[in-house]
Parts: sequence; C-alpha cells; structure tokens
Amino acid sequence: MANTATIEINGQKNEFPLVNGTENEVAIDITKLRSATKGVITIDPGYKNTGSCESAITFLDGEKGILRYRGYSIEELAEKADFLEVAYLLIFGELPTIEQLEKFHSDIKKHSVVDDDVKKILDAFPKSAHPMGVLSSLTSALTAFNPSSVNVNSEQDMYNSVVRILAKFPVLVAWTMRKKQGLPLYYGDSSLGYVENVLKMMFKQPHEERYIQNPILVNALDKLLILHADHEQNCSTSTVRIVGSSHAGLFASLSAGISALWGPLHGGANQAVLEMLEAIKEDGGDTKKYMAKAKDKNDPFRLMGFGHRVYKNFDPRARIIKKAADEVLGDLGVEDPILDIAKGLEKEALNDDYFVKRKLYPNVDFYSGIIYRAMGIPTDMFTVMFALGRLPGWIAQWREMRLKKEPIGRPRQLYIGETLRAFKTIDKR
Repeated sequence: MANTATIEINGQKNEFPLVNGTENEVAIDITKLRSATKGVITIDPGYKNTGSCESAITFLDGEKGILRYRGYSIEELAEKADFLEVAYLLIFGELPTIEQLEKFHSDIKKHSVVDDDVKKILDAFPKSAHPMGVLSSLTSALTAFNPSSVNVNSEQDMYNSVVRILAKFPVLVAWTMRKKQGLPLYYGDSSLGYVENVLKMMFKQPHEERYIQNPILVNALDKLLILHADHEQNCSTSTVRIVGSSHAGLFASLSAGISALWGPLHGGANQAVLEMLEAIKEDGGDTKKYMAKAKDKNDPFRLMGFGHRVYKNFDPRARIIKKAADEVLGDLGVEDPILDIAKGLEKEALNDDYFVKRKLYPNVDFYSGIIYRAMGIPTDMFTVMFALGRLPGWIAQWREMRLKKEPIGRPRQLYIGETLRAFKTIDKR
C-alpha cells in the first residue's frame, strides 16, 4: 500500500502522508495542506470524514457492530467488569488490580461531600428547569469550590481531580432529580458500592429507615453506565476535548460536554423514545398504525430508538441491555401501558421485513429508556443518567488530550458572505 496520498489542485500535485491506526484504519495527514497549497482547506460539515485526533481510548466499527474500550470488547466488559473498573480502564489505560480498585473506590468516597453552598445554587433554580441545564450549571459551579488548576504533568494532581469529580457527580445527579421532586437531598453512603450509592441517593424516601437494594436494578444500572461510558469522537466528547484544548479546567470542560449531550440528536435520544411512546399512547396505542407510518416516506413520523447513525448493522450495546431490560420488567412486574407499547413495537420491528432488511433494530436508547421508566426515573432525567455513564469517557478524553499537548482547536471556514463594500452613511437628523 502506498504511504502517501496525492491531491491535485489546478494542475499542481501535492503529496500527503498516510497514517495507519492499529485496527488498520487509514487517514490522510493534511496538517500541512494550507501551507503546501497556499491557503486551500477542506470542507466537511459535521466533521463526518475528519479525524480530529489520534486516540487510544475507544475503537468503534459501525459497519461490523464493534465497540471496544482500550482493546476490551464491550460484551466482555459488560459481563465481567463493574462500572468503576471500566472507569479506571478508560481513564488510566489498564484494568485495575484489586488493590488499585479498592484504593480508587476509597478515594472516591473521601471526596463525596459537596459544599453546602452548592445547595444554595440548586435552590435558586425553579422546579421547571430542565435537569440537564441544572446539572451543567452545578458541574461548572464546582470550579468555584475547587479553584486550583490541575497540573496535568503531576500524576497525583490528575488522579485527585479524577476521583473528586467521580465522587461529586453522582451527588449532583441525585440532587438534581430530588430537587425537582421536592424531596430532601442526601449525601452518599460510604458503606455502599458506587452504583448502589447512586440508587440510594436517588430513591431513598424520607419515611424509610433504610433503603433496600434490588440486585436486578443494580445490575441493570451498572451495565447501562458501562455501555454509555465512551463512544469515540461524538458531539459531546469532541466538545470536551475542544474546550479543554484551550486549557480550560476539567469541570468547565465537562460542563460543556453536558450541554452538548443535552440535544435530542445526541443524549436526548432516549428521552425522545419515551416521548414518542407517550404520543402513541395518547393516540390510542395502536402500534401497527405507527409501524405503517414509520414505513411511509411521506409521513413525518419518525420511529425513535431504532437504527443508529454509526452502527450500520446492529448496536452491540442493545443486545446486552435487552436482556437487562427483560429482567427488570420481569422482576418489577410493572403494569404500564407505555412499556406495553414499547414491547409491542420491539416485537413487530424484529419480525417486519421492512425493518430487518434495513437493519433498523432497537438501539441502546430504546432499551435504556424502557429500563429508566421501569425504575421510576422521570423522563427528563434520562439524559442526566446518560451523562453519569459518559463521565469516565469524558475524563479519559480530556486527560489524553492534555497529556498529548494537543493544540487549541481552531476549525477553518469557507467564507460565502459579501465581498468588500463601502459604508453608506445615513442621514440621522
């Protein structure tokens, strides 16, 4: 294979090196394109064909339905690891030893207290505020209570920042939900595991002497967080990296990532699934009618939660979480017409040639929405839960970008506005 690519512009040929990834991906290095061609740039709306960085964190092959963290398949990690192990793997590059994992969890517990003044900030939000806006603001506010910048060249400084945000973020997530519900705000329980602690902070009721854990819910949430932990250079991850490239702090970069995740085309997809199911229910709950609408090119209806913009075959995460969704619904015995509609759509899609031929299978957003609904998590909190899972990936990407001393992000543009024109003074009398 040639190790260069030739780009010819107005008869002038320029050669640019090819770069090969460890999974045989090939990229054209156009770092010197502008200087070699006297100002020519590329245009790639949405950066669909542009690699913004070299990264060793996550490998994704949408054509084959492959997702790996640091070389480990998502299937194996979801089966054998817990969320904290995966977080450690993503951030530091290797799975932890028993000693490293115990220290990691212990250090997280030590930093789990959030300054009481953060509660005052939370109290200032109206109940109508969207939880993602609240979470983004509170995450940014943590900067005020942890003003010292991270010395990225110090392993200890970097480690301390990591455990600090991993400790405080679940508290902010739980407080965001409970504030909206008018419930008292709880701190964590140092006797519990990471995921168990999240569930207790979110769901313990004031009248309960103790919160009883449901192992099926713990397992389902653990898997959901693992499946959402990283997904290569998506919108929110790229946002974290580009904000961090200006040497903005970790909390500020994460806050920007949360805002990017908020959009319905990104993290809000599982919320959109439930809103679609609600609309179908309000219209009588006829799933066959809506399957027909989804197949009608002239109908504006979109079947949310089926297919994926990256995975052209199947979403490997969906296969894993479908089993957890079945276990949650079976264990809780929830009687909910919304969930009945979801199960009806799933069954019909998996047996309909139109969807099967086009590989429009239920994706992870479809099943995660079902699980969160069954657990009693409000619809507008779904994206917040996504953010909780994605936190280690964002941290890993920010850390990698800073350690590699990547340059500040500065995309180019092709100007299509007015050319130079004279200013005409108007009579202001």
